[in-house]
Amino acid sequence: MSEEKQYSGENGLAGLQSLVERGDGSKKGLPPVERWEPDFCGDLDMVIKSDGTWFYMGTPIGRQALVKLFSSVLRKDENGKTYLVTPVEKIGITVEDAHFVAVEMNVHEENGESVLTFRTSVGDIVTAGPENPMRFVIVEENDGVKPYIRVRGRLDAVLARSVMYELIALGQEIEVNGQVMFAVQSKGEIYPIMAAETLAELSQ
Repeated sequence: MSEEKQYSGENGLAGLQSLVERGDGSKKGLPPVERWEPDFCGDLDMVIKSDGTWFYMGTPIGRQALVKLFSSVLRKDENGKTYLVTPVEKIGITVEDAHFVAVEMNVHEENGESVLTFRTSVGDIVTAGPENPMRFVIVEENDGVKPYIRVRGRLDAVLARSVMYELIALGQEIEVNGQVMFAVQSKGEIYPIMAAETLAELSQ
């Protein structure tokens, strides 16, 4: 089945909402999308923009409850493509950057270790650690940095700018594999942001 095929199922957001709800999307907790292997049914004109806004056919989806419903059945497969997945259909959508945006951060200590916990705009609560690692991408054009955290499966959240500043303020110089890195820590894991030497050059 061609990946260029356009989704031709139920019409409109109401029909799509009904489909997702029938697939357990409306029930408490997250549906087991990783276990479902339905047929691919085409691509839908739905986009998650880089700022986390969801668009359907070029128009923002204004209902947050609907966005949360759709986000509960997101899955990114090994081919790098993201889908809305129900027991009976797999529908391709477009993601400009990350699947979610982390809009709040909490810092506390457990057993003497720093613990970073994030809340996404759709209500996920994620603690950085072995199961939910962080990564940092250097943005060359403006010498900036974009932090991401794994939320579930292969789905990531990018940190909102205000949260990023909070996180960077927690950074410290830590030796990693023989190199001094500017990094943050959570649950005993070290997440390098950039070489301390590079940071010093950018600060000049």
